[in-house]
Amino acid sequence: MSGNKLWISIVVLWFVSALRAQTVSSLTIELRSIDENPVTEATLQLENLRSGFARELVSIGTGLYTLGNLSLDRYTLRVSANGFAKHIQEIALRSNVPAIIKIVLQVPQLSETVSVSAQADALIDPEATGTRVALSREAMQTFAAPSGSRGLEAYLLSFPGFAQNANGAIHPRGAHNQMTYVIDGLTISDQLTGAFATAVDPNLVDNLELQTGNISAEFGAKVSGVAIVTTRTAAGSSRRFSGMAQLGGSSFDTLEQTTQAGGELGRFAWFGAFSGASTHRFLDQVSLDNLHNGGNAERAFVRLDYQAGNRDTLHFHVMAGRSSFELANLRSQQAAGMDQRQLLKDVSVWMRWHHLLSPKSSTETVVSYRPTVALLLPSAGDTPVTAAQARHLTTASVRNRLTRIAGAHTLRAGVGLDVFPVSENFTMAVTSPAFSASGLPSPFVFSEKATGTLLHAFAEDSFRYGRFAATLGLRFDDYHLLVRGRQVQPRLGVAFHLKETGSVLRASYNRNYQTPPNENLLLSSAQVFGNPVVPLQPQRENVYEAGLQQALFGRASLNLSLYHKDSLDQQDNNNFFNTGVIFPITLAKIRVNGAEARLVLPTVRGFSASLSATHARAISTPPTTGGLFLGQDVLNALNSGPFVIDHDQKLSVAQMRATR
Repeated sequence: MSGNKLWISIVVLWFVSALRAQTVSSLTIELRSIDENPVTEATLQLENLRSGFARELVSIGTGLYTLGNLSLDRYTLRVSANGFAKHIQEIALRSNVPAIIKIVLQVPQLSETVSVSAQADALIDPEATGTRVALSREAMQTFAAPSGSRGLEAYLLSFPGFAQNANGAIHPRGAHNQMTYVIDGLTISDQLTGAFATAVDPNLVDNLELQTGNISAEFGAKVSGVAIVTTRTAAGSSRRFSGMAQLGGSSFDTLEQTTQAGGELGRFAWFGAFSGASTHRFLDQVSLDNLHNGGNAERAFVRLDYQAGNRDTLHFHVMAGRSSFELANLRSQQAAGMDQRQLLKDVSVWMRWHHLLSPKSSTETVVSYRPTVALLLPSAGDTPVTAAQARHLTTASVRNRLTRIAGAHTLRAGVGLDVFPVSENFTMAVTSPAFSASGLPSPFVFSEKATGTLLHAFAEDSFRYGRFAATLGLRFDDYHLLVRGRQVQPRLGVAFHLKETGSVLRASYNRNYQTPPNENLLLSSAQVFGNPVVPLQPQRENVYEAGLQQALFGRASLNLSLYHKDSLDQQDNNNFFNTGVIFPITLAKIRVNGAEARLVLPTVRGFSASLSATHARAISTPPTTGGLFLGQDVLNALNSGPFVIDHDQKLSVAQMRATR
């Protein structure tokens, strides 16, 4: 696709499409007495026991109480006012259409506390048709997360279904880095962990939701796990300026600092966060010989909100990161000063425009631009080869979504276009005399560019009828880079609420289409080193899940999941000898079976706790079907028969968080 045609396609898609991306919602409560007078003095608290979220609604002096920037979830509203009975109500926010609810408060002698749902129902979500886990900012602030290079993935690892291996890479449900991050509508499917990219700063998070079962049809490309991030805002704070700064240190010469500030002035609000860290234990090393990998990371985030009118809100975001660090090396290399270093940089700029069409429908447009750079500096001590690389990946996206509430149905539809130019530069030289007869060219230089596109569309209906809730979705992807592929993907889920026992039974089926990773994709699919030209195909998979949510004695919740995944053209990575360079590869297929459990004890008298356990079995089946392989011994081992991969969790793995 030529440059002119490409930008014409983006402009046409942006302005012609009537479909626009769902992110957050807002809530307005109208309080009235039984004689229809406004109640202007009351305490309204909105909470979600499962995520730890708790906020107060702000009065505007007319009997209207508002709160914005709310993640799409189920909440408990508590209302207290002098002279009136307490009111408790369950509220489900499922779309970016603002919710407006009228409540008539009763006098104490005529009514006891109004409770639309019992305490047990606040611990479960009767409308969730797949595995969902959420953490609020309040819960994250009490979380003992690792320091140094770790970002948002440190919190994701507290959820069931994740395995972690060398250099901080995380694997959701037996997949290799097939994570998507959705940050206020910005969709990022690049690898965002460890040695591959700068991580997302937890300081910008207001709420984190993780989807691993029955993924919404809105999401594609990398959907073994979807982390939806609602960022912090000063809108609604009524304060012109507030901020904080902190400085900390720990072992391994670790020094960290965080600065946050924000304010609101009329229709305009802003929030910013900057954090930096320097440590001599930057990565998660794979042996005791690697406890000295030094590095530093800096991350910055700015969010601007402008209420342009009664129907229009504009949001502008900038997020940037930089990290420089030593890759895992031997103690002898460290002593000799032979350090292989990696430099990573990225910038994300995106704008959201939310427009209210009617009290029951709204649109949202997200336009984004994200350039990233990865540089690997060689070490003179690398054997049997030394390597260096410079990768540039830019992703330009536009997404348009339409949301409409029709009775018990929440209807959503949308289209989007991602354009991603890729540039790869790679050099290699043999450094071991014993390896000089290997047949590898030395020196070797590779430089190539290509531009890929991903056009996608989806439609989804979520509804509840009595005890039943269902999500019926359909997605279509048209992917084109080194290969051309199209896939229709049904996403279906159903839930049944047993109110008498505080239980929710659920089941789902997803057809997923996971596109190849862009990191070193061109080199891995090129005819080099005698490697045949075998471009990587997208991974096609079927995912089946059954689950149970259970409220326990009105004080805790238990979430159980069983899942099965079978995939063709399984994606994985091949490490380039002992350097930090990796190449994407594919194997014929993979089968993953897993069982997960998460027990959550909400905050009671300042104490909260969670316990997660995972048992998974992931078996890959050869032969290799694409990508670059170096070393015949490795290739023979991969093709010898089915084998257990390193994402496998044969034994149960439990993680706990407890605060007071």
